[in-house]
Amino acid sequence: MTFVRPARPDELPALLEHPDDPERNASTRAYLTQLLDNGCTRPEWCLVAEDGAGRLTGSVVLWTIPGHEVPLALVLFEAPADSPETGAALLDAAAVTAGRLGATELEHVVDSPAQAPQFQRNPEHRGELLRLSGYAVVRDGRRFSLRPSVETVEAGGAGGLPADDPRLTFRSLAELGPEPFVATLAELLVDTADARLAADVKLHGARRAAELLFEETAELKHEPEWWELGYDADGTVAVISLPAENPSVPVIGFVGVTPAHRGKGYAASVVIRGTRVLVAAGATEIRGDCDAANVAMAKAFERAGYANFADRLEFARAL
Repeated sequence: MTFVRPARPDELPALLEHPDDPERNASTRAYLTQLLDNGCTRPEWCLVAEDGAGRLTGSVVLWTIPGHEVPLALVLFEAPADSPETGAALLDAAAVTAGRLGATELEHVVDSPAQAPQFQRNPEHRGELLRLSGYAVVRDGRRFSLRPSVETVEAGGAGGLPADDPRLTFRSLAELGPEPFVATLAELLVDTADARLAADVKLHGARRAAELLFEETAELKHEPEWWELGYDADGTVAVISLPAENPSVPVIGFVGVTPAHRGKGYAASVVIRGTRVLVAAGATEIRGDCDAANVAMAKAFERAGYANFADRLEFARAL
């Protein structure tokens, strides 16, 4: 029999400990401590499963953007491979808890290969548990990472990074205001290769999907000067760059090339621009991702010096 309950204070931040896996245990403690400290979760959102003998057998944590009161996603989902009922009980309990708090959807991502801080081993097993609990894959993604050299960071983002594309002239959100950015996003989303964004366009239309994307990205920490439109020599918008910092690491956020300017190598140029902005702000690691179907963007990350360190399946469940 499986019983799911909020973790007790003495069980935080460790949750489910693995006696033979000290690296994983230390990483979980550090990650959950960070989430609790920055408001991405709270103690009553940390759920554990125990068996009839009172032993902890699994865990799941609800996550949101700092400052929000409604959970958006699950992290630190752990369930034994030989007990699918434990995984189902945790996922269902998380859904009930999130629904009571006002959530209408929950997301969860599964990265492969397994790595810190969540160490999501057995991705096929995890995916099957999620599907059986009503989750569906909404995006098959690729994750990229860049660690600028210490010399580059100390140089304020100058040394060691590719130069900005001289064909582009950049103007910031602070100068232009949001409307040109939303209009550019709407233009890009009409034929986006990103499955999640394409679904938003189908549901809301390109303009509203662009507004939602802008608002969602704006929830991340950023400065108005960081967000830029890049103009071609003919005076038209060629690229958009929305670098930011999520609660764990600086990210490229959203980048794109307008339809009229594709095929000119601007995709790598806009990734480089966002990278330079973040490094100038002190970033020592930067991450970005794209849909597996967006081959051009994946190549752009690689040309900008990023490494594809993981694949990511994004799941969602309506509540």
